[in-house]
Amino acid sequence: MVHINPFVKIRRQLHRIPELGFQEFKTQQFLLEYIEALPSNRIEIKKWKTGLFVKLKGLNPSKMIGYRADIDGLPITEETGLSFPSEHHGQMHACGHDFHMSIALGILSYFSQNPISDDLLFLFQPAEEGPGGAKPMLESDIMKMWKPDLMMGLHIAPEYKVGQIATKEGLLFANTSELIIDLKGRGGHAAYPHQTKDMVVAASMLVTQLQTITSRNVNPLESAVVTIGKITGGTVQNIIAENARLEGTIRTLSVKEMKKVKNRIEALVEGLKIGFECEVSIDYGSMYHQVYNEEYSTKQFIDYLQTQTDIEYIRCQEAMTGEDFGYLLEEIPGFMFWLGVDSEYGLHHAKLDPNEEAIDVAITTMTKYIETL
Repeated sequence: MVHINPFVKIRRQLHRIPELGFQEFKTQQFLLEYIEALPSNRIEIKKWKTGLFVKLKGLNPSKMIGYRADIDGLPITEETGLSFPSEHHGQMHACGHDFHMSIALGILSYFSQNPISDDLLFLFQPAEEGPGGAKPMLESDIMKMWKPDLMMGLHIAPEYKVGQIATKEGLLFANTSELIIDLKGRGGHAAYPHQTKDMVVAASMLVTQLQTITSRNVNPLESAVVTIGKITGGTVQNIIAENARLEGTIRTLSVKEMKKVKNRIEALVEGLKIGFECEVSIDYGSMYHQVYNEEYSTKQFIDYLQTQTDIEYIRCQEAMTGEDFGYLLEEIPGFMFWLGVDSEYGLHHAKLDPNEEAIDVAITTMTKYIETL
């Protein structure tokens, strides 16, 4: 019989029950039952919405070390063909949060039996994919009582091989914002266009205009992305559309550029209102602060990785990925890193299938590293 790592088994169990942001009730219960069964009287658990704060008391603490794992899934129908697929139709752990949780449980389990001097705090954070759980978790009374001195976290990376870890000091992930634009004009019969205000035409025009922001308003030496991923409008082929909606995302590598992009979007919308005699509203939805790795703690981690013969450290470039872990790093020194999982399919893909050998790599790396702190 093939032996399966216990935390791989846990990953597979969690993979079956993906839940969307702030709906992670089964996930929270699974985590609770596992942690409460650990043989340690040094564990203190506090529920927060659908997430958890888990404090592991140290033997002689001088500081508190924090570790975060996000726990939510995505509204994606799984197409992996795995023997342990999602049991929740239209929902999937397509961003690796099942990996993130099982790794965190592995680290917690190790230190529950091998205590260190310092306190450890594990954050099992809901709603990373939206609407965002890190910021309200950071602002909670529990975090004010248990605020770590150092915060760490990881994200799986399909493009890197198992055994590779990538990170860097400074900016790692971009500032991100949702973008939802609703247009309202006047509908009518397709044979009488002069009596209408056509919002399909207006929306089409706006999409084209939005593409000029990064090409003509952003400094070429800076970086920004404005993507419209979804357009809806109209009801039937022979009725001119009264309403239309654009849904997309904005990503920048600086807070300054994010403000500039939004100002330009609002200026274009004002012109559209006049040109098409319509009403337009903008909703920026969830906005995530950039992930900025604190220099000292990140360099300390990199130095450690470079001494490990079983880990290949890669100095990566910053990415346009969004992650609300950035809110934690805005208040607490720390870092995030990419964990290689060698998948043919990327993050948020219905066929994402990370290599489970990476789970043990992460648990071993992080337990050994934390013991050096």
